[in-house]
Amino acid sequence: MDGKTSAETEGNIRLQIELDAKIGDTSSDGPSPTSFEPQSSITKNSSDTSSVSPPRSPAERAPEQKLTLFALRLAVLEKAATGLGTLGFIWATVVLLGGFAITLDKTDFWFITIILLIEGARIFSRSHELEWQHQATWSITDVGISSFRAIMSSSHFIIKAVKGIFRPITVVRKPTGDSRDITESRHQASRREKKMPSRTWAISDVPLLPYAQWFFLSKNVSRLLYWLQLASATACVVLSLMKLIRRNYGEIAKEEKDKKNRNNALNIFYALALAEALVFLLEKAYWEWKVIYCKLLDEVNKECELGPTGVISIKRFFYDAYSRCVNGSIFDGLKMDMVSFAMDLLNSNSPDEQLIGVRILRQFSMSHRFSGDTLQNIGITLSVIERLVEMLNWKDPQEEEIRHSAADILSKLAGKKQNSLRVAGITGAMESISSLLHVHRSSGGAADEISEKKIIFDNEHYGFWTFNQLGLLILKKLARDHDNCGKIGNTRDLLPKIIDFTQAGERLLKDETVTSSQILTVKRSLQLVKMLASATGATGKQLRKEISEIVFTISNIRDILQYGEKHPMLQKLGIEILTSLALEEDATEMIGRTGGVLKELFNIFFKEGMPENQNHVRLASGEAIAMLASESKSNCYRILKLKVTEKLVEALGIPLLRINAAKIMRNLCAYSGEDCFELFQGFTTAVPTVLKEIITAEGKLQEVMIGLAARAFKFMTSQESGIMFKGAGIQEVELARAIVQILKKHQYPHIKIPRIRRFAIELAIWMMRDKETNVQFFKDLGMEKELEYVTETTSELESFNIFSGTVGLSRDSTTIHSLVETAMKLLAV
Repeated sequence: MDGKTSAETEGNIRLQIELDAKIGDTSSDGPSPTSFEPQSSITKNSSDTSSVSPPRSPAERAPEQKLTLFALRLAVLEKAATGLGTLGFIWATVVLLGGFAITLDKTDFWFITIILLIEGARIFSRSHELEWQHQATWSITDVGISSFRAIMSSSHFIIKAVKGIFRPITVVRKPTGDSRDITESRHQASRREKKMPSRTWAISDVPLLPYAQWFFLSKNVSRLLYWLQLASATACVVLSLMKLIRRNYGEIAKEEKDKKNRNNALNIFYALALAEALVFLLEKAYWEWKVIYCKLLDEVNKECELGPTGVISIKRFFYDAYSRCVNGSIFDGLKMDMVSFAMDLLNSNSPDEQLIGVRILRQFSMSHRFSGDTLQNIGITLSVIERLVEMLNWKDPQEEEIRHSAADILSKLAGKKQNSLRVAGITGAMESISSLLHVHRSSGGAADEISEKKIIFDNEHYGFWTFNQLGLLILKKLARDHDNCGKIGNTRDLLPKIIDFTQAGERLLKDETVTSSQILTVKRSLQLVKMLASATGATGKQLRKEISEIVFTISNIRDILQYGEKHPMLQKLGIEILTSLALEEDATEMIGRTGGVLKELFNIFFKEGMPENQNHVRLASGEAIAMLASESKSNCYRILKLKVTEKLVEALGIPLLRINAAKIMRNLCAYSGEDCFELFQGFTTAVPTVLKEIITAEGKLQEVMIGLAARAFKFMTSQESGIMFKGAGIQEVELARAIVQILKKHQYPHIKIPRIRRFAIELAIWMMRDKETNVQFFKDLGMEKELEYVTETTSELESFNIFSGTVGLSRDSTTIHSLVETAMKLLAV
């Protein structure tokens, strides 16, 4: 048993692990690799399509590029209008008012003054409008302006503005817009009511004056500035046209002939003022055309797949891009993209901005079109990963969506190996993920957990089941890497939490109305435990020890085996966990001591009438039983007490069960000793089947049948064996010929049947010891030559009974060289 309990040194070893199998999925027709045969990492890598990147599709233009291009064009018009306005100011102040103020006609003087004042007001309004517009989008609760229709609706705006002046401060504005806006407004209003009081003002909700709240609320100032600009530009157009059409600049006296350029100067000024106002109005017309009639924001939101709440995100992105184009180079906005924009918002201190950012990243991470680039950008930005991990600890019910979105993003991010290493490498990451695994049960609880539970479950609608599933999914993806398995095992109280989710009693498993989310939680927890228990090297050994020492592990699996008839995938996962745990001696004994486990495994193994798509469960149960019987005398004794000998003999004739039945019977013969006399009594009826398969079968079936015969025949006398050969209609010379042919055919140990040569030599030794005539048969067939070749080609592959990946466990006490020497001595007699 020493070989079984001592793991080899760690290396680049991976076990074949079944991931994300759907409930009810079926296995392939052929038997899957087991713990009794090594698994080549080369073979696995060549067949692992998940590591091969799919061919890239042609580059697709990002939807937000429409917004950045729109912002650039607006900025060109805006800067053109600003340039004309600046030139007009200079012309008016230097040329007209500076040079001709005294000689100007009275009407021209006031026209110029008014135009300069209103243009000054417009430019001032424009310079601050973007700031106020930006502030107005800080709160996602302000759904009333989430559509540009609300901004542009003049009649409703003016009426409501007038009414708002006389409205008391306590009155709350009703939402405007379409039904989608109204629905979202109600949702956000509910969110505001539940939200805890803040120590700071939300900028969009600051009342600038103590009365007339609606009109003087900071989030509405941008509207006031917008209409002020339109009024100023319109007035400028009217006044400039009036003077350019009439040209009534007054008469020039004879003594003022040196002022003859005054009329031309005035024409230039009014033309500049008119051009500036027209360019500005053109900008606004272009704005309204693209936003209201072409519905650019809604179109981009639809392409980004952000849903009804995405309009706020799109609007914020557009304002930021437009501000960059206006305040800096017109090309600055072209450098923006939604992913980097969302990552910047993620680091904000505003909950609303955090929610906008995490919503965008979540949607883009889930989208088939955008997930690749999005996850790549997140993966190379460590600060963003740290922020997402930090958000997993936010247990305030008002931050539920942020926490949920962060978990969704991390679950996608952990799907790629390089990203999973970065996530697991963050200090406290495992503890943060562990915080998602909160078991919500009404029965009992530690006193020190009461305060933590109260925060979350005061809100009855808190989605703790969803967080449980996401936490298990993240851990499952992280566990694909061997090093992460060790980190999961070393995280305090994490393994017990995972095991707790494997609890599924009779009520849950047999209930017809059980929700798929509950079954999914159990399934993911079992998948995760299976991956941890299947780890290799010292890490795997330690994990199997810790998992088996948790008192609920084996009993929870027993309940699944006993009551999980309707959920075969859960049964298979539980059985595979037992198989992996059985690699350790102490765990093997714990499983055997747990009442009903061996019995339930045999019930599944022998169960008739199961659909073909559930055969993989029967195969897995046979594999688990064989592992539990390997090198465990106590478990062999328990199996014999179950009175299953007759059924095992019958199973040797059933194609689906015969390989595992032969493994179980061989282990019973090898490790039960004299206690298996009853087994030998029933074995006589199976001798014809065993001998026939040795001679005619190939591959794994031939290997296990030779191994069974080599062990079972040792307990028979020459007379008994002669009767069996005669009853089977097979002569000893035929069996000897088959053994020699096997050694010739398998000149090198094969990964699928690593012990066939060992078993063949063991059977030959028994035959030569049983009857002296058999020695001559082997001599005549050239057995000595084949044995010499075995000596020259012996491999470590033939020295172990159990394998964990490519690591051999449970070294056989008798080396193959010793077997060859024994056989050679018998041949020399």
